[in-house]
Amino acid sequence: MRILYGVVGEGMGHATRSRVLIEHLATAGHEIRVVVSGRAHGFLVDRLRPHSNVTLHEIHGLTLRYFDNRVDRSESLFENLRKAPKGIKKNVEVYRKVAEEGFEAELVISDFESWAALYGLNRRVPVVSVDNMQIINRCRHDEAIRKAGRLDYRLAKLAVKMKMPGAYHYLVSSFFFPEVRKKRTTLVPPILRPEILAAKREPGEHVLVYQTAAGNESLLEALKKLPFEFRVYGMGREGKDANVELRPFSETAFVDDLRTARAVIAGGGFSLMSEAVTLRVPMLSVPVEQQFEQQLNAAYLQHLGYGRHAKRLEPEVMLDFLEHVDEHARALESYERRDNSTVLACIDELVKRREAGEKRPSKLDAGR
Repeated sequence: MRILYGVVGEGMGHATRSRVLIEHLATAGHEIRVVVSGRAHGFLVDRLRPHSNVTLHEIHGLTLRYFDNRVDRSESLFENLRKAPKGIKKNVEVYRKVAEEGFEAELVISDFESWAALYGLNRRVPVVSVDNMQIINRCRHDEAIRKAGRLDYRLAKLAVKMKMPGAYHYLVSSFFFPEVRKKRTTLVPPILRPEILAAKREPGEHVLVYQTAAGNESLLEALKKLPFEFRVYGMGREGKDANVELRPFSETAFVDDLRTARAVIAGGGFSLMSEAVTLRVPMLSVPVEQQFEQQLNAAYLQHLGYGRHAKRLEPEVMLDFLEHVDEHARALESYERRDNSTVLACIDELVKRREAGEKRPSKLDAGR
């Protein structure tokens, strides 16, 4: 089957998740065109190079700007408007290139990516949505909503609904499983990269800290006041100062530090949080303000007892969390660690249903 696969470039979690599914589909012999933006493009080019039946096209995607751990909506809007003329031109060129090369997709799969979804809509090709964001719109969140904020929920729900309307089916990756409220929706366990599936949990004494603000010197000063060893990623430099070690990014080293960590302190991104839960590592999450998806993830993390969430990384907050990680570790023992077999079976079933010309399925046999 000829498959067009769209991957959004904002955040690397979409790329690591898509890599798993694209490799599976490529190994099955399908012809795949991937449209991808941002840093995700370079990542997928490197990982998918061995598959001759996979072709990648770089497109322009929207980006978000942050200030003081919140989405800067005005700066994000300005930046996207500034880049829009060149971005639209680039995306039109990719659209023409795909068409001129005679590629007629029979199925579109989109990880929260609009270019591929619009291609499917314009050409009347069924679109399969695979992401974690649709859980906002397609499930009930009574208790989590009360904790995470109703206004942000309504805005996020509207945005997610408009992003991928009328899909053939929605596969929603999650480590929490609320009630599904819409048809054509299947919840699946987190889609994990091979390195996490192969990792063995061996708790140590260090605390893994991952943050994206390279100039966050106040965080380093706060960590030095605490009686724990910290391994920090994301500062853009390396070195050691007292009990704080700044680590250069390495996928192998990061996974090793994660599986052996006493605990994790990070934002509210789904990918790292789901990996920590899978490896049963307690986590303190500081979700980005005004980004409901991260707020929702953190709310469920705390509700299930797998960790805590906080608005800011203050020393007393971190200390209290680290002194009670054993409680969260006990809660994590009940989490059933799973591989990717469920989502891969769902993808295979959807491909077969489309090959057979079936209409949109309300439920999947593989997802029960």
